Amino acid sequence: MIQLDGSSGEGGGALVRVALALSTLTNQSFHVTNIRANRPQPGLKAQHLTSIHALKQISNAQTNDIQLGSTELLFTPGKIKGGRYEFDIGTAGSITLFLQAIILPCLFAPSKITLTIKGGTCGKWQASVDYLQYLLLPQLHRFVEKINLKIIKRGYYPQGGGEIILEISPKYHLKEYSSFQEFSSTIQQKIPPINLKNQYTIEQIRGIINLSQELEDKKVAERIKAATELNVQNYNVPISLRMEYVNTKSIGGELILWAICSTNKTIDDNNPIILAGDALLEKNKSSEDVAKEAVAELKQSLQSQACVDPHLADQLIMFMGLLPGSEIKCADITPHTLTNISITETFLPVKFQINANNIKTITNQKDL
Repeated sequence: MIQLDGSSGEGGGALVRVALALSTLTNQSFHVTNIRANRPQPGLKAQHLTSIHALKQISNAQTNDIQLGSTELLFTPGKIKGGRYEFDIGTAGSITLFLQAIILPCLFAPSKITLTIKGGTCGKWQASVDYLQYLLLPQLHRFVEKINLKIIKRGYYPQGGGEIILEISPKYHLKEYSSFQEFSSTIQQKIPPINLKNQYTIEQIRGIINLSQELEDKKVAERIKAATELNVQNYNVPISLRMEYVNTKSIGGELILWAICSTNKTIDDNNPIILAGDALLEKNKSSEDVAKEAVAELKQSLQSQACVDPHLADQLIMFMGLLPGSEIKCADITPHTLTNISITETFLPVKFQINANNIKTITNQKDL
């Protein structure tokens, strides 16, 4: 039984999400106390609770009696299953944070797995579903035959109501191996490590502006688009921004930008270098300020010459843990990243090294 203290590291929900994912994959039980102890409202929130209930269905996991606000969790995983599943987080609970606990084990299900998930598609302190689609999923293609996300409805804070469908067709099936060690050894031989550390050239900038249809009369998306194009024109690359006005329960929206980069004049589909910046539409924030905020975040990563932005770095850690020798150069090492490293090292026989001379490079190597 792995014992975890939820107040360690950044003391938020990431510790629980990463532990759930790795526990289900490796079939190691864990007990965590002091869940989200460093947050104003400690304990499990809706997206954590839904993740746990989802894993009960997908893998026949067992837990102690838990509810919203529970600060202790005893989790015993079962065997992952394929099939079709539907989950409703409720209100604007984060779809992407929910999926952080789910995607990893689902990559290695015995058959195709289809997840229909309802909740919030973007919001504060979370990556949007577009970020998941255009930045994280391209890094996960190496593990599967196919992975595809479709946004059915947008859902903004506070009422949510968004919906996505995530389809995963596994290439490697965990159940076919006699042990996790055998499985781990096989994928290390067949899947190349993640390698995101080389210098690059920006080839194009893309983006999506998704807003509630109530804002169409004021041409808010058009104003955000014009301001964004003005602020990135100095890169002298093709710029493609898509606008969407959508029917939502709550008024809101987001701008997400991403730069697609090449190394040695080639876009590497196996190790795509994609950097992003985003900004939420909020009360008393002008369209121009939304554009400036997203562009500033994108420019910060590009100017650092990093190959991975801070948000993607923390999401990649547990996938890197499966492929010793993986290396990424990131714009910043956040508390989330350090927490995820610690939990990954607890469940997997790997160690991560952060170069003291260049803290933007993260390397993991097999713990011999």
